[in-house]
Amino acid sequence: MAAKKRTKRRTMFQETWHRLLKNKGAVIGMAFLALLCVIALVSPLVFNYETDVIGQNLAIKLQPPSGEHWFGTDEYGRDLFARVMYGARYSMAIGIGSVGFGLIVGTILGSIAGFYGGKADDIIMRGIDIFYSIPNILKAVVIVSLLGTSTINLIIALAISCATNYARIVRASVMTVRDLEYVESSYAMGLPTWKIILRHILPNCLSPIIVQTTLLIGTTIISASSLSFLGIGVPAPAPEWGALLSGGRGHIRDASYICVIPGLAIMFTVLALNLLGDGLRDALDPKPVSYTHLTLPTKLEV
Repeated sequence: MAAKKRTKRRTMFQETWHRLLKNKGAVIGMAFLALLCVIALVSPLVFNYETDVIGQNLAIKLQPPSGEHWFGTDEYGRDLFARVMYGARYSMAIGIGSVGFGLIVGTILGSIAGFYGGKADDIIMRGIDIFYSIPNILKAVVIVSLLGTSTINLIIALAISCATNYARIVRASVMTVRDLEYVESSYAMGLPTWKIILRHILPNCLSPIIVQTTLLIGTTIISASSLSFLGIGVPAPAPEWGALLSGGRGHIRDASYICVIPGLAIMFTVLALNLLGDGLRDALDPKPVSYTHLTLPTKLEV
């Protein structure tokens, strides 16, 4: 019986993967994100942080892109290529860390609210509605201002916004699944509530959670870049992409590449995440097959 279940799960995964590979946009998004992850992992091995990333050399400041400096240099003579490549670590870490923390908190709150209902649902959802009504950037600005400017505090601030999104999605999914027959059968078998939620309810809520995760990582990267651009995100001289944009805004006329290249890095990363999210949504929730083109037999053959 267990072998059959494993085979069925493996087959469902293969079908989803096959549908995902048919989506050219999703494949392009996956390829770009895979390359970005490799860059983020390899950059500390290729570039020395003290000399190549934050080391200053005013003798070569504001040099345009060339064979020696592929992306040019900034106002302090730092190689922009090294800073953009190394900055992928910060942007991806902030995006994945914030979404991961928000996923855990939001899933717990959404599961409790959706499964138990009643007063627990009212208290949790009213609190989430209050947080949800406040713009994400404003929440992050207030939290970072209270906790101080650091990468960890930025992740915490952005994770709160992610948690509200996950809580609403998980609550809706749990309320749809909790009254199904197999859940009632689990109750009849005497399984504890936490085991029913973990084993039988949450696995059937994964599709919207996975899609939302890819989209939220892109949104979080944009929010982190916006906060760094305002000067309350990742502290200098860390080469986070938003901080690179902020540092180059004073040279937008004479050295526009300082702003354009980090901006393109943000744009392509978010675009790749959105393409992957759209592909996952279509693969996990395929459209029903249309049978209008089929012709039924006019008589039965004996």
